Order: sequence, then C-alpha cells, then structure tokens
Amino acid sequence: MKIHDLITTTEALSDLCERLAKSDFVTVDTEFMRENTYWPELCLVQIANTEEAAAIDPLASGIDLAPLLDLMCENEDVLKVFHAGGQDVEIIVNLTGKTPFPIFDTQIAMMAISQSEQIGYANLVETWLGITVDKGARFTDWSRRPLTDRQIEYAIGDVTHLSDIFPRILKKLIKTDRGNWLDAEMEKLADASKYLVNPDTSWKRIRSPGRNPQVLGRLKALAGWRENEAQHKNIPRGRIMRDETMADIASHPPKKQGDLAKVRGLSAAWKDNDIGKRMMRIIAEAEPLPKNEMPEKMKRGAPLGKEGALVADLLKLLLKIRAREIDVAARLLTRADEMEALAAGVRDLPVLKGWRYEVFGRDALELVEGRLAFAVQNGKLAMAHIDDMQTGMEDALAEG
Repeated sequence: MKIHDLITTTEALSDLCERLAKSDFVTVDTEFMRENTYWPELCLVQIANTEEAAAIDPLASGIDLAPLLDLMCENEDVLKVFHAGGQDVEIIVNLTGKTPFPIFDTQIAMMAISQSEQIGYANLVETWLGITVDKGARFTDWSRRPLTDRQIEYAIGDVTHLSDIFPRILKKLIKTDRGNWLDAEMEKLADASKYLVNPDTSWKRIRSPGRNPQVLGRLKALAGWRENEAQHKNIPRGRIMRDETMADIASHPPKKQGDLAKVRGLSAAWKDNDIGKRMMRIIAEAEPLPKNEMPEKMKRGAPLGKEGALVADLLKLLLKIRAREIDVAARLLTRADEMEALAAGVRDLPVLKGWRYEVFGRDALELVEGRLAFAVQNGKLAMAHIDDMQTGMEDALAEG
C-alpha cells in the first residue's frame, strides 16, 4: 500500500479524493481535541482504500477541505467505513450539517458476528490481524505542529489496518447472512439530528427531576441558556455548569443572586458577576413547560413485583445462553429494560419483531408464557420446550 506524505494543500487533497472516489470503500478516522472547547477541533484526518493511505492536515494554512467533505457526504458510490465512528461523524456533521453516506461501523458490525459489545480498535486489530497496536501516541496533543513522523505513522495505521479488516468482516456478515441485522443500527449512526445540539431541546438530555411543569420549564430555560453560553464562548458546557447543579437549581431556584454563593457546584463569584445575573434573569422569565412538551410517562405493563423480577432474571439468563449459542453480542438482541417490560406484560417491543423475534424474541415470549424451560444437556445449560420434555418423559415411562 502506498503511504503519502502529510497532505497540506488543497491541490494534493483534491487529487487524492479524485482517486479515492473510484473505490468501493474508504476507511476513515480523525484526530481531534475537545478538552477545552465546545466544538471539537479537527486536527488530522486519515483516509485509505486498499491501494493508498494518507493523513490530511486540516490546520495547514490555506487548505480547503471541500474535496474531502464532498467525498464523505455527496458521493454515495463510496462506502465510508469507521470504527466506533460516532465522534468522527459528529465532526463532519458540524462542518457540513450532513453525515457521511453510505456509512459502516466495524464496531457495530462486530456485535453481529461475535459476542463483543464494544470492541476497541486495538483489540479489533489483534483479533483479525494478530498485530499489536502501538498506543504510545494515543494521548498526544494533535493540535501542536509540526507533527512527528511517529504521530503520523500511528494515525495512518488506524485506517490501513481497517482497510484490511473491513473486507473480512463483510465476508463473514455475508456468510452468516446477518448484514440486515445492522440496518437499523447504521441508520442511527447516519442520523444527523443525533449530533446536532438544539438549545431548545438540550434539556431532554438531562436526567429529569420529576414531572412538575414549573421545574421542567426552568430546566428547559436553563439548559438552553447554558448551551448558548457554551457555544458563544466555545467552552465545554460543563465549564458553565454541571448537569446535576442545573437540575438542582431548576428544582430549588434561588430567590436572589446573592443566594448563588450557597449553591453547590457554583463558585462564590456567581453571587455578583454577570453570568450569575444572566442566569437569574433566565430563571425569572422561565415559563412552565407546556403540556405538549411534557415527557411521556414510561410505558409499563403490570408492576413487576417479586415474581416478575424473577421472570426478568430468567429472560436475562436466556439472553446469555442465546448470545453464546449464536455468537452475537447480547446488546444487539435486546436491552435489560426491554426484558423487564416483556416480563411485565408489554408486547409492543422491538425484540418481538423482525429478525430479533426469529433469533431470540420467540423463545423469550415462550419462556414468559410458560412454554419454555431451562434444562441441563451434556453438562451445559440449555432451553427445552415444555411439550418436548413431557413427550420425552412419557416415552421413557412407556419404555420402562
């Protein structure tokens, strides 16, 4: 594979992207810094196909990333392959308002062909290629220039290894006929709204302090204000105020600015500084949350109770057995809250639809409804249908 020098000009980038546009797929990774900023600062982009690889310097003077962004978001003939690509995709969405398309994530794909829930990149490379990844440059400051040869070599290795691994994963997905299992997961990854933060709805990401409209109205106002402050200053939102502090203020609003000195999580300076004054104004002007914006009550069936909790535990055991039998990550099949809902009598659940029903949901439902039981076969825990067990016992008695 040809490894290019660090790309620092628009002309070289345009030539690279023109060649890559003829590929079936490209592997992509980014290096960025966001510890001290609201928006992640893109410091390096690595990209490869099966023939060549390059690192692109977005901080180079005069470089225009348009050829790369067009390849990512406008060229639908080239599959964009990431590993645990959520933060990489977020950066591209921030730059373009769009997600790379079509898109594939090898971390998600591994859930369909192994029991790996969130396999890291180093473990992925070790598993498929038997190569130990050098992690020495992992926590480097990617914004500093010039970059060292070791940094660039480390960064490009992320996409060259991935270009070797992806075809193998794809081959196994085709062989096991599990590609369609990933459709919904890849659609979530490609949903731009997942990455764009709307200050008016940012309160929904915070653990809600009850269902009081006045409290939630203040929480909405405070969260939107914090988001705008953080964006304007380009600092992490937590530097303005932590979630738990904001939720506490929404529930127990201070009567005057001087009271802010007593709020846990705020410095004493808030009692008389400008940001404290702005927040007090937001609190005073907050309206109760309208009915049409109130969060939905969690849908539940009958209360679980002790017996229902035991049934939920049996479902979790069944999930472990089935995931082991078919070599798939349990989290791809269902989640704990979904099994608790099933035990409580809820039936409108993803696990009871489509491929999930075929590989797990049918047995889960039969277990809840008393048609399936646990049994020990050849020293291993397995599942057996009640009717089959009864027939076997009757046959054994008849032979006796």
